[in-house]
Amino acid sequence: MNLNQVTLPVSDMESATDFYRKIGFLQIVDTPHYARFECPEGGSTFSLSLEKKEFSNGSIIYFEHENLEEWVRELEAKGIVFDELPTDKRYLWREAILHDPSGNKIKLYWAGENRINPPWRVEIGA
Repeated sequence: MNLNQVTLPVSDMESATDFYRKIGFLQIVDTPHYARFECPEGGSTFSLSLEKKEFSNGSIIYFEHENLEEWVRELEAKGIVFDELPTDKRYLWREAILHDPSGNKIKLYWAGENRINPPWRVEIGA
C-alpha cells in the first residue's frame, strides 16, 4: 500500500496552478475545475479541485527536499512569500511554512532518517 494522491481545495484555479508550477511541480492535468501535479522525484502526485463555495482546509501538505535551504532561497527569488523560514523543530525535522493563494498551509521540509525512523518510533500493527 502507498499513499499517492492528496487533493487540495482552491478558490482560483489559475492562481493556484501558477503557484504550484512556480514552486517546481509539473502540471499533468489541466481543466477549469481540476488540476494534477507530479512531484519531481518519486512519482507521487497531488491535485487541486476548484471549490465555488467558501471553505476552510485544516490539512497541511508536506513536500520534502534534501536541499531545503537552497530550495527556499530559489522560491524567495521567484517572489514566494514564507510565513516561517527553515527552522529546526523539536520533532527533528527542519521546516519552512507558507500558504498557497487559496490559504492551504504548506510545509517544505527535510527530515532525513527521522521521517521514518525517529528515536521514538513504535511499530503497532493490527
